[in-house]
Amino acid sequence: MKKSINTEVESSKIERSRGRPREFDRAKALEQATRLFWAKGYDATSISDLIKSMGIASPSLYAAFGSKEALYAEVIRHYGETQEPHFWNGFQAAAKARDAVRWLLMDTAVFLSGSPGEHSNGCMVALSSVGVGNEKLAEQLRSARGVGLRRLEDRLRQAVEEGEIASATDIHALARFVQTVQSGMSILARDGATREEFEGIIEIAMLGWDARTNGQG
Repeated sequence: MKKSINTEVESSKIERSRGRPREFDRAKALEQATRLFWAKGYDATSISDLIKSMGIASPSLYAAFGSKEALYAEVIRHYGETQEPHFWNGFQAAAKARDAVRWLLMDTAVFLSGSPGEHSNGCMVALSSVGVGNEKLAEQLRSARGVGLRRLEDRLRQAVEEGEIASATDIHALARFVQTVQSGMSILARDGATREEFEGIIEIAMLGWDARTNGQG
């Protein structure tokens, strides 16, 4: 009799387990969505693509994130939180502005030329675009790119205050120059540029930095 009761209990547990829906791992699903959008871009990524990549049903996607647009907005925030340190840690730790800029570009080169295919899609924020009619997302992307520009400008102003570079230096133009080099490296990463090529570009960029900050040209 006791054996029969135990058997019934175990059978009941199995049935409940089979009927219970699999727990939704939101963080994992968001990471998968990030990788997919990073590789394909917003417009080329369909809901079907997302469902397949994230391993969830359509109702779960909409219940968790609301819409494709809302999911992409969260992906942009997630990308910034998880990937930005790869670019900016060395920059923020450097004592001199020149070293900070060189660290930024070198860390970008390391990031973009990692394991084959790992980050060959370039910087997601730098290269992302959305089609007509998605002005809210377009503004979020512009804002995300603006964060990097403001960091550069703030660091250059500090360098002026500390006497590292001349007060007559066009801070905005110099920051835009560094930002343009970094963004261009992302484009080249998609074409298979190597770390050695990136390092050559960086050395030339730093010559341009020296010419400008020394008041030449």
